[in-house]
Amino acid sequence: MQPSEQTPSPTPTQSSGQLAKFGLVVVVAALVTIAGLALLVSIFERKQEAKNPFFRVVELTDETEDPAIWGKNFPIQYDTYKRTVDQVRTRYGGSEALPRTPTAADPRSVVAQSKLEQDPRLKIMWAGYAFALDTREDRGHAYMLDDQTYTGRQARPQPGACLNCHASTYVAHKRAGQGDLLKGFELVNALPFAEARKLVKHPVTCIDCHDPATLALRITRPAFIEGIRHLKAAQGIKDYDVNRMATRQELRSFVCAQCHVEYYFAGERKRLTFPWHKGNKIEDILAYYDEAKFADWTHAETGAPVLKVQHPEFELWSQGIHARSGVACADCHMPYMRVGAYKVSDHHVRSPLLNINKACQTCHRWPERELEARAQLIQDRTYQMRNRALDALMDLINDIKTAKAAGRPEADLAAARSFHRKAQFYVDFIEAENSTGFHAPQEAMRILGEAIDFCRQGQMTLRQSPSPSPTPKQ
Repeated sequence: MQPSEQTPSPTPTQSSGQLAKFGLVVVVAALVTIAGLALLVSIFERKQEAKNPFFRVVELTDETEDPAIWGKNFPIQYDTYKRTVDQVRTRYGGSEALPRTPTAADPRSVVAQSKLEQDPRLKIMWAGYAFALDTREDRGHAYMLDDQTYTGRQARPQPGACLNCHASTYVAHKRAGQGDLLKGFELVNALPFAEARKLVKHPVTCIDCHDPATLALRITRPAFIEGIRHLKAAQGIKDYDVNRMATRQELRSFVCAQCHVEYYFAGERKRLTFPWHKGNKIEDILAYYDEAKFADWTHAETGAPVLKVQHPEFELWSQGIHARSGVACADCHMPYMRVGAYKVSDHHVRSPLLNINKACQTCHRWPERELEARAQLIQDRTYQMRNRALDALMDLINDIKTAKAAGRPEADLAAARSFHRKAQFYVDFIEAENSTGFHAPQEAMRILGEAIDFCRQGQMTLRQSPSPSPTPKQ
């Protein structure tokens, strides 16, 4: 019988190695545990932060119009809001800062480029109207009140209604109406601009879009409240109350559409009115103006009763793919951003082309250069067609002037002037809209194509045989 084999005892070196491995495992396990606990604590803290989206430092009321006071409760939003002082130009929008010498009449030390100097055809298109005196590239919200206050267009009488799109008017309207917003709106509209200007202090601020008690989005401009009610009625929805019936996503566009729209001043009281009674497509708006027999002025060179389009971003956007897909203005111009646990809208309102990562790539998974190139291709083509339409309009205006000088009968001139009115409205609709066609590319090209057609039809009426002159009475 062979002796049984015995397991050799571990040497001192092996024992120390095993202890080292065990110690390493314990240390790693401890580190993993600590890291896991730190992560859980961080998640817990972030969740607690998210439950309290702001710290109530001051009480906000329905009279708090100063954005700096709101900024004490909402410092992140206020910080981005203040950045609208930036002047950064894209290919077709924004403005570069041009220095100027301040004067007593105009204390601005920086202004935007003159569109009239960039394209003298605009002076001819607006001949006889205030926009032929001074029209500049649009700047950020920070400048909206000063740029309206000191524009050269003030050489012509301007009404208080202009403040609707250039100032924080909610508190001013309430005070003017002694608590009645609509009454105050109507009273301020009718004032001369210089008088109405004394009633406001700020460009658009927090209170124009937010309820101070709940922070919910709301509509404060009576003109939009009325305008959207008419638009919904034209679509078959009666008695539409925007603040009660609109969804939050709709309100994220509607708060912008309080100002970024076409409008006119109705009657002697200059009541600000959105012309959406028949719809908000361009032909609907023109049909409304024609039925109301409204014209902004008589063209100085042709005698045509013409219209000045303002800034119809909402109307053009409404015909585009983003609107049909449920994408709101704020999704692109005020995209969400993360600051710690907070998810907030970026109040640095600007072109999405200056913020492609947050404004575009949330939905479009393409490189930034690719997305920028796509947008600029749309804008390049729209701008080229805009130039052709402006050339066609210049041709029509020159032909009407020549016909007038040749003594053509009024009946012939009236037909040409009618086409001038249509063509000019269509060209100016795209010229005044600030996306250079991007908000609805196919609609923009359709509008410009029809503008060219109106111009050529107007020219054709003048190439026909002159109407016989009336026989003088014996």
